[in-house]
Amino acid sequence: MSLSKPPILAVPTNIITGFLGVGKTTAILNLMANKPDNERWAVLVNEFGEIGVDGSLVKGQQGNGQQVFIREVPGGCMCCSAGLPMQIALNQLLNEAKPDRLLIEPTGLGHPKEVLQVLSTEHYRQVLSLQKNITLVDARKLEHARYSQHETFNQQIAIADTVVGNKADLYQEGDVQKLIDYVESVAGSNTRVIMAEHGVFPFAELQGQSYKPEKLAHHHHHHGHSKTLASEMPMPASGMIKAMNKGEGFKSVGWRFSPEKVFTRNKLIPLLVELDVERMKAVFITESGIFGYNLTPDGLTEHELDDSVESRVELIAANIDEAFEAQLLSCLHS
Repeated sequence: MSLSKPPILAVPTNIITGFLGVGKTTAILNLMANKPDNERWAVLVNEFGEIGVDGSLVKGQQGNGQQVFIREVPGGCMCCSAGLPMQIALNQLLNEAKPDRLLIEPTGLGHPKEVLQVLSTEHYRQVLSLQKNITLVDARKLEHARYSQHETFNQQIAIADTVVGNKADLYQEGDVQKLIDYVESVAGSNTRVIMAEHGVFPFAELQGQSYKPEKLAHHHHHHGHSKTLASEMPMPASGMIKAMNKGEGFKSVGWRFSPEKVFTRNKLIPLLVELDVERMKAVFITESGIFGYNLTPDGLTEHELDDSVESRVELIAANIDEAFEAQLLSCLHS
């Protein structure tokens, strides 16, 4: 009798991408909430910062018994260093979850063409079935050169089978047509464009083979890490770890805090609301429970979480105020 494990074959796989703050994680949470009960899903999350917050946010909101397995690749574009960080995490996730569907969320500052190329290699050709690539775009950003002239922003649109115009409830007249025209100029007329609010779009958009991998020009970049990421370091006696990263015109600063460090919720919220950054994500253990926070130019959202092993916060901006750390420490519960 053979005891060998059955091979993992043709797992339906979707890349869900988009620039900073467009709502990728919210979209994935919505998809997970509507997952067929009999399916096991795997989610591979990549973050620009080294601390890694998304995994805690997703795990804390998914509830129990959902059969969703999550793994993070923090510290910048996960396809760097010859794709090794991504391949190691992906192989571990597939072996653990044996999923019926795999969702991959590259960082908003990552290189989706390179991610696609790793997934299209011979190693994964039988293991994965590359289905529709979904790119979320906030049409209001198209008038800003920092987006429209950013290579990664345009790459994300170029790889899309479907572009989701997210936050459509906040658009002005003409924004939808601007998005349709922009997508056609970057990705071609056969790229589907739909509108969505709060990251909600039909599950059917994930289904069907992607036509993009074969059509993409080969793309290379090199800025891999050789150091140990802050997300993986053992917690020192001080109970705090700080880490920084930079690239693609942005900087990130993040902190991890041991679970013994409890924050005061009514001090945290005013501090986070006033932040002048492109993006902030956090999970805090407070005296009144565990909460996840998400800050974009549209405002701050708060969600109560079921659990988190520690507090984590990550800021992404062109420039970050050095006074924030002292202000954050002043929010610790005495």
